[in-house]
Amino acid sequence: MISMMAAAGLALSTIVIPPVADPPPPGQITIDVVTVNGSGCRAGTAAVAVSPDNKAFTVTYSDYLAQVGPESRPTDFRKNCQLNLKVNVPGGFTYGIAQADYRGFAHLERGAKGTQKASYYFQGMSDNDQRSKTWNGALSDSWQVTHRTDVASIIYHPCGAKRNFNINTELRVDKGTSDPKKTSFMAMDSTDGSIETIYHFAWKKCPR
Repeated sequence: MISMMAAAGLALSTIVIPPVADPPPPGQITIDVVTVNGSGCRAGTAAVAVSPDNKAFTVTYSDYLAQVGPESRPTDFRKNCQLNLKVNVPGGFTYGIAQADYRGFAHLERGAKGTQKASYYFQGMSDNDQRSKTWNGALSDSWQVTHRTDVASIIYHPCGAKRNFNINTELRVDKGTSDPKKTSFMAMDSTDGSIETIYHFAWKKCPR
């Protein structure tokens, strides 16, 4: 019979300790916006900023709103944005995205619904982590979606490669059975910069 102490040691030996991301690199990380495309982020309506501690960066939109209703155009029910970013990283480091926080405001009449979709990937690599969430009316409130990735599943920028970071987002509103005389909308924008999409970095040192 295995003693209690031996059994405890055997149990501990089977515990898998997940990998831990490295601390952020020194110095200030910068991000260049290479291209901006989409009806939800017309030229001059999207801005990117890196946090002082290099742990995250934010994307702020000022005109990202999808809507249906009597004064809406036929194409207003869907808005999207594609950002192509060059993240300038110190030599010897690479990064991935551990978490993304999306925020906005929605007013959905009873019978209507709104959907938020998002994905991100490195240039030349597959866009295989698409996620979406749908809200049903009646609703008139702020909304938030958080996409988390386990540390062991984070995809990192290949060390030594030059690949930009792509972000695709979409807002869609379906009037459904709601009153056609009333407007429903979903926004991921803010005129005062208080609503931001936050992407949390995961850092790792490249092998020498």
